[in-house]
Amino acid sequence: MEAATWTVKKNMTRKERAVRFFRNAVRNRWLYAMSLPFVAWVFVFHYLPLWGWTMAFQRYRPGRPFFEQEWVGLEHFRALFQDELFYQVLRNTLAMSVMGLVAGFVVPIFFALMLNEIRLMFYKRFVQTVSYLPHFVSWVVVAGIVTKMLSTDGGPVNELLVGLGILDEPYPFMAKGKLFWIIVTLADVWKETGWNAIIYLAAISGIGPELYEAARVDGANRIQQMWHITLPGIRTTIIVLLIMSIGHLISIGFEKQFLLGNNLVREYSQVLDLYALNYGLGMGRFSFGTAINIFNSVVSVILLFTANGIFKRVTRESIM
Repeated sequence: MEAATWTVKKNMTRKERAVRFFRNAVRNRWLYAMSLPFVAWVFVFHYLPLWGWTMAFQRYRPGRPFFEQEWVGLEHFRALFQDELFYQVLRNTLAMSVMGLVAGFVVPIFFALMLNEIRLMFYKRFVQTVSYLPHFVSWVVVAGIVTKMLSTDGGPVNELLVGLGILDEPYPFMAKGKLFWIIVTLADVWKETGWNAIIYLAAISGIGPELYEAARVDGANRIQQMWHITLPGIRTTIIVLLIMSIGHLISIGFEKQFLLGNNLVREYSQVLDLYALNYGLGMGRFSFGTAINIFNSVVSVILLFTANGIFKRVTRESIM
């Protein structure tokens, strides 16, 4: 069925597509009208600021008119790619992004599947509520909790490990650079798993119960039902969210790294956004900081279109 639909769409002429688009636009005109304020908001706050990208090609000096700024071409990009620290920061960003993508994508799906199997509604709602509450806690609070939990001075984790005889003395988790990526990933998973699982639960609720009834009649157990009905039923949702996550692979912000990092793990905690903040805006190098963010945005767009193209060819599903 999907292959036939894909073939029909592929064989449609450009004129037929235009006619179908305008018909849909007229039919859904009120829906489009309601979306206009949001489109305007995106344009004003996301597209108009792109004018500021011109700073990356200038030796920008605050206070000078635009046409009096000195144009330097790609000088700041050359400085960026010649900086050894940039490649260290890029390594950290990609490492934490990939770890966060894998753990932060697989765990919510697994959690949603397990939560969907709970038959006691009160307990199900209680677990779901408790699991997504950390999403509303700021990273300042989360960083304080994680730091205290892993502290060598009365931290519960060290107290437990020493009490069980696994460690002879408290271990300085927060001072070990090689553990920093894992700590950030686990903290992010704990904070966002419940919230990210909501959309999968919503997709699961749209699967027809008659499919499960037919599977039970055929002798399928609950694991087989999850594998052959639930997962295929939410495949489109999974693919769309995965494509969007890949598009944001290197745009991970800096709050987690800034709050959980310290001078002892600086080599592993610096990410692109933090690099732009410290070595761009923090040092008054506005043009250099803009060049870093342009690199970040261009790579994100390339990753988004690449992932979308691959999934479109392989699974016939995409976001555009």
